[in-house]
Amino acid sequence: MPTAARLGAAVLAGALLAGAAAAPALADTASPAATGTSAAASPSPSSGVPAGLYGKGDPQYDGVWRQSLALIALRQQQVEPAEAAVQWLLGQQCEDGGWPSYRAEGTPCTPAAEDTNATSMAVQALTALGGHQQPVTRATDWLRAHQNPDGSWAYNPGAPGDANSTAVVLNGLLAAGLDPARVTVDGRSGWDGLAAFQLGCATAADQRGAFLYQPAEGVPAAPDTIASAQALLAAAGGHLPVTTTDRKDAPPEALACDGGQGTGPVAHADSAEADAAWLTARLAADGQHLVAKTPGADTAAPAYDSTAWTVIGLVASGHPAEASSAADWLAGNAYPWAAQGKDGTNPAAAATLVLTARAAKLDPYNFGGANLVQLLIDSGPAPKSAPAAGDPQATRAPGAAITEPDENSGFSAGWLLGLALAVGVVVVVLLSLNRRRQKALRPTDGTPAPAADDHPEQTR
Repeated sequence: MPTAARLGAAVLAGALLAGAAAAPALADTASPAATGTSAAASPSPSSGVPAGLYGKGDPQYDGVWRQSLALIALRQQQVEPAEAAVQWLLGQQCEDGGWPSYRAEGTPCTPAAEDTNATSMAVQALTALGGHQQPVTRATDWLRAHQNPDGSWAYNPGAPGDANSTAVVLNGLLAAGLDPARVTVDGRSGWDGLAAFQLGCATAADQRGAFLYQPAEGVPAAPDTIASAQALLAAAGGHLPVTTTDRKDAPPEALACDGGQGTGPVAHADSAEADAAWLTARLAADGQHLVAKTPGADTAAPAYDSTAWTVIGLVASGHPAEASSAADWLAGNAYPWAAQGKDGTNPAAAATLVLTARAAKLDPYNFGGANLVQLLIDSGPAPKSAPAAGDPQATRAPGAAITEPDENSGFSAGWLLGLALAVGVVVVVLLSLNRRRQKALRPTDGTPAPAADDHPEQTR
């Protein structure tokens, strides 16, 4: 005969199992990731978004960028994307090798509309997919042809260079197997171009190592959060996706300005460490995430994109320990950024978080309770295949699965409530069983009942 305690444990286990089974239904429909199918319909051409494109928002400014990020992230997860998704990206390339941010079907290419950011991200996507060497070579030739005399790159050819564009171009060149030191104009290499935007020993100590977006005449140089975050991956010699890296035992070293560096540009050998040190200090100061103040805003707000790029860059530069807390913060806070925009899922944000989770060795199928991979899959055409992977309890919305505190930001509020209700059920059952037992043991001849700690069930 089981004791009341054993019966209570069984009730608790049953309650928890029932809650686990019901939780995904509360958040969303069951995830079809394991079958390689998609629960959501592909974007319809009638909605103004091409059928092969990920996301339902206007692609005018980010079509190629978000498509490339999505393909990189899905390929890293062993998802074989739909042919329509790959062909859409290939079809956006212009004859001269560059990509615009987006051009509608049938619209001719305009050289002035081609940009380095879209082109470089497309190179990383096609390199990750494999089998597209010809368009990759045409693209890298286009990038080399539009390098500025100082070694940098602008967003659109012919404009002054900026840190973000230069860094993204270096990512693309590195993905294609090219050495930025050998990509030069007038003796200035790609590394020289990036160094032009990094703050060195001539600036205040709390700014050293950071990157500015672009120097402006008459404006004091100041760190730029997203420029510093995106530059780190390039400074570390990396590209997307980030997989393995040489782990360093010590935290990143701040730029040494004791006379060894001078007031010139930061040396390439010191660039990533100096930037990583500045970003790590900013993470610590702002609660393990970066913040930014948008024009017109009174206060700074969380900068999800910058935080994600910082995690990726820290891992690439050999500092995963310094990236872990920021990755946990993203797991607990970044779901709305990825999934709750005015057009639903933001595929660029979802893909960036998938890449971030993988770099930080977290589970993108259960990132703070959210199935980022399925979220991304459902934002575009159904893939050819997708592996069975990740936590089967994870859904496309957060809060449906219990995660360990040192993994993806701890227990959700819904689970804490469910656990409290389960404990309440156990208490009621234990009291009821105890009353029944005492009644059954009470003698009919008026002799006292045995004490509760006599355990009469063990002697029967």
